[in-house]
Amino acid sequence: MPSPSAPLHPTAPPAGLDPAMAARRLHDEGPNELGLSRRRGLRALALEVITEPMFLLLLGAGAVYLAMGDPHEALILLGFVVIIMAITVLQQRRTDNALDALRDLSSPRALAMRGGALVRIAGREVVREDVLMLAEGDRVPADGTLLQAHELSTNESMLTGESEPVAKQAAHKVFAGTLVVSGQGLVQVTAVGRHTELGRIGQSLDTIALQASPLREEMARLTRRLVLVGLALCALLVVLFWSLRGDWMQAVLAGITLAMGVLPQELPVIMIIFLALAARRLAGQQVLTRRLNAIETLGQTTVLCVDKTGTLTQNRMAVAALCIADAELDVQNLPPAQGGPSLPHAFQELLEYAVLASEIEPLDPMEQAFHRMAADHLAGTGRLHPGWLLAREYELSPQLLAMSHLWRDGMSAQDTVASKGAPEAVADLCHLTDAERALVTAQAARLADRGLRVLGVAKARHRSGDPWPGAQHDFGFEWLGLVALADPLRPEVPQTIARCHEAGIRVVMITGDHPRTARAIAAQAGIPHESVVTGDELARLSPDALADRVRQVSVFARIKPRQKLELVEALKSQGEVVAMTGDGVNDAPALKAAHIGIAMGLRGTDVAREAGALVLLNDDFAAILQAIHRGRQTFANLRQAMVYTLAVHVPIIGLTLLPVLLGLPVVLAPLHIAFLELVIDPACSIVFEAEEASGDLMQQLPRGTGEPLLPSTHLVLSLLQGSVVTAAVVGLYAWLLGHPAHAATASTVAFAVLVAANAALIFPSRSSQAGWRSVWTRPTPVSLWVLGGTLVALVAIASVPWLTKVFGFQALSVAQWCLVLALGLALLLVQEAIKCCVLRGAPRRSAKFNPGGA
Repeated sequence: MPSPSAPLHPTAPPAGLDPAMAARRLHDEGPNELGLSRRRGLRALALEVITEPMFLLLLGAGAVYLAMGDPHEALILLGFVVIIMAITVLQQRRTDNALDALRDLSSPRALAMRGGALVRIAGREVVREDVLMLAEGDRVPADGTLLQAHELSTNESMLTGESEPVAKQAAHKVFAGTLVVSGQGLVQVTAVGRHTELGRIGQSLDTIALQASPLREEMARLTRRLVLVGLALCALLVVLFWSLRGDWMQAVLAGITLAMGVLPQELPVIMIIFLALAARRLAGQQVLTRRLNAIETLGQTTVLCVDKTGTLTQNRMAVAALCIADAELDVQNLPPAQGGPSLPHAFQELLEYAVLASEIEPLDPMEQAFHRMAADHLAGTGRLHPGWLLAREYELSPQLLAMSHLWRDGMSAQDTVASKGAPEAVADLCHLTDAERALVTAQAARLADRGLRVLGVAKARHRSGDPWPGAQHDFGFEWLGLVALADPLRPEVPQTIARCHEAGIRVVMITGDHPRTARAIAAQAGIPHESVVTGDELARLSPDALADRVRQVSVFARIKPRQKLELVEALKSQGEVVAMTGDGVNDAPALKAAHIGIAMGLRGTDVAREAGALVLLNDDFAAILQAIHRGRQTFANLRQAMVYTLAVHVPIIGLTLLPVLLGLPVVLAPLHIAFLELVIDPACSIVFEAEEASGDLMQQLPRGTGEPLLPSTHLVLSLLQGSVVTAAVVGLYAWLLGHPAHAATASTVAFAVLVAANAALIFPSRSSQAGWRSVWTRPTPVSLWVLGGTLVALVAIASVPWLTKVFGFQALSVAQWCLVLALGLALLLVQEAIKCCVLRGAPRRSAKFNPGGA
């Protein structure tokens, strides 16, 4: 039995800092941060980039040109190194900026008194002398001294290594980074940032980082395979060139050129950029991504487990009905109090004890509803007791879903005890007869059938001075009645759940409410509710029976916190990809166990936020579906970027390798590959990342957990599209060389057609749908900018005299430019025709979905 501590005083807390003073102090003393930033500087980024294989190859090619006595070509290559480095550094900085913004959002929050009002602020905005309200599940944002404490204890293992909670009382210290495990407190901040104990020790809070994930591992495997293939081809080319032409220096240069064309350095860059920008877009939709690998898992979600209160409902409780014996009062139709209480006398005691069984400064919406109604309808009745002292509190527990408060008025020889909780639990405390229990059960069922949250209320007396009982059952409780509260369904919920079912996502409601309440809310929300399983029934099921039930049932009621974890594990064992919402300390294990834990940002505790992979900053249920849509869209765009990347590398390899084998003059040099990389990189990253999703994306079933990033059909598509361009460009090059009138411009025309074909390939690659409509769909502004920039650069290097000299090209005539554009358009049509043929027979994931389970 915990020892009692002084409760929070019923009077108003201190007014706290003036908002203007807090703003000045934040400006003068800096934010509440530890100053251990992981952000990389420009020098570190540059050093990281210059060690990439692509840049090492460029430098190697420059060294070969110097050895060949061609410093001019070496300097030009060095210029390209600088340009590509600058672009890469800018991309990395953009990614870092996105991650930094997400880290700022994910810092602990604080409930601060500012100018006499409680406001929710970011932890980094806390300043010295701020007055903060702490509650169970909060992460303490700064060091401070407790002004008031009520059953408060904190976990200080981050500082001390000891996991036992530390009881706190007024005047005790609390420390930044520690966790409130129970109770409430009012604290005045004494130190922030690096001046806290945590800052002095030099530890840092959790930060967002790209964790290892199946998709990233698959990308790494693909990259390694391509590198091995590239190295083999390069060695083959060097040997062939040397044996056929006898110039080992040119052979090495050709090998470097081929290595640059084969090396898939875009793949990890694409991966990072896609996930980071997707997380940033989600943040714009008020969804914080705490772990980036959750984005790829979103597209695989098959089951969404949701709580009722605050997730499906508005969490704006209001007392709807009061029941005493056979009498029921509809409070919603009660006239407002005017000069006196409008609540009938018979029901006043019931409301009085509902308030006495609640916290003095409640955070729970139900208890706030009791206080509001009492302020309106009990004023002047003598049933409000501001002078009473809360001497003992009996907490709600999984074994007994009821809580009791023991009050002293300082004048009576007896203390007053008030209890509230689940009707069956309070009825058990009162030792009701079977007939009385049946009446209570019937009344609670009628109210629950209307979707109301129902609580039982009881009272007892205890002789002052006698030892307090160790358990609530030791009091002689007297039944008072039932209180029913209404929590309206969020207006967007029915449509959102219907869209989840269309997307092949089963929605499962897990709540601690009465089964009838759960059934009524499920019916309103559109969740299959023919069968409801309670926590007691769940506890009696064997593992096999549990697996069978979770496969068929979508509504679980009277569920204890530990049973949420059991349900998540049971769903995972059946191969489901589970997303789980939660807000409390007890939800943290289930949030962590789920594939995607989704914490509530407004009402959620810091513990839940830290356990979740996603945080809904405004607790909007519809945002979950938006996040799933973003996850699917990111994966679809990433796949198309990969298809495009592999396809455009095929003709680069062909145009490097085939002229050597056919005895033709070499077309591509390292300088040309560097130019092509400037075209490929933005097309792969920013163009495809910004593409809109196909219209039926959320009518498809979720992506299978074993589905690869590049299925065989898409790999074949890439190779075929690239091979067609290779054949066209090499064939054109050989034909032009065979005609003396065109031989001088053959390499220029071939290179121009290669660039035009690669640019044209963007259009059929924007969508995986087989059909000509995707080609003519209006491109995004980013696509137009990249395409326009590519064509302008191409015209420049083949028209501006000093640029053509640098690239070893000849100026093209108008007729030749028309030929280039005509071939580019023709290849676009051929590539789309290939896509239609390859993908038309590929299976789609659209299918009829049964939201009720198997």
